[in-house]
Amino acid sequence: MKVRPKVKRMVGLTGTPSSNGLMDLWAEFRILDMGERLGRFIGQYRETYFKPDKRNGAIVYSYKPLAFAEDAIYEKISDITVSMKSEDYLDMPVLITNELIVHLSEKEREVYETLRKELVVSIKDKEIDAINAAALSNKLLQMASGAVYDEDKNFIQVHDRKLDALEDLIEGANGKPVLVAYWFKHDLERIKNRFDVRELKTSKDIKDWNEGNISVGLIHPQSAGHGLNLQAGGSTLIWFSLTWSLELYQQTNARIYRQGQNETVVIHHIIAKGTIDENVIKALNKKNVGQEELLEAVKARLEKGDL
Repeated sequence: MKVRPKVKRMVGLTGTPSSNGLMDLWAEFRILDMGERLGRFIGQYRETYFKPDKRNGAIVYSYKPLAFAEDAIYEKISDITVSMKSEDYLDMPVLITNELIVHLSEKEREVYETLRKELVVSIKDKEIDAINAAALSNKLLQMASGAVYDEDKNFIQVHDRKLDALEDLIEGANGKPVLVAYWFKHDLERIKNRFDVRELKTSKDIKDWNEGNISVGLIHPQSAGHGLNLQAGGSTLIWFSLTWSLELYQQTNARIYRQGQNETVVIHHIIAKGTIDENVIKALNKKNVGQEELLEAVKARLEKGDL
């Protein structure tokens, strides 16, 4: 910020301006206009447009926008903001999204529900516990995927429902290359143990994928979320396990759904029924709606010739 006043012209580019909600916008515009539109301090921005949401006594964990906040913020930033969505200006392929629901057995669901309600459960003589809400969310997401780590960082198998579903999807691709996104290391290990797959980690891996030499490629959203061009190698992406991050989710999808893709893109989500998976996909869709509203608001002004 010390250097910013010396910069005469600055342009900020992002594909995910508010991936986790309106709170994200403050930092971006603080750099662009040095606080002219949304305030110089994050505290001032919060007090003006938000109210406490989740809290524990005096400690506030999250905030939610006031009723007028969305329109007011869009109006504040509209004079220096332009939205140009790729599908509006480029010849983009058809995009199909799909949710494949898997069902836990009665015994598997009992294990899941015990951890959710009691914060502790015994699996194969190992005790799995969660010390707080964040840890519980993480453990439940692991269980939904099929395994969970114990205190020694060894994973314990809970079910194979998602692996079975993944097998069906791979077979259903009829030999076409498939890209699989995973979140936990035990997802990676279990997938590797069952299928002939290859991680996309090096430039050689990416080259081989784009040349069609890899049938099933594995990517992690944190390492493959930005900058990779994978559209030449395939058009099917399977989310084996999900992430709460809309930014990583959208950027991972954009590795194959981008300019230069010549095939219909199909994005599958393997969702464990009645688990936290359903909360995650709902949250991603909700965050996306909020971001789309922002993009549409500034795009509308552009179309009217106001910018």
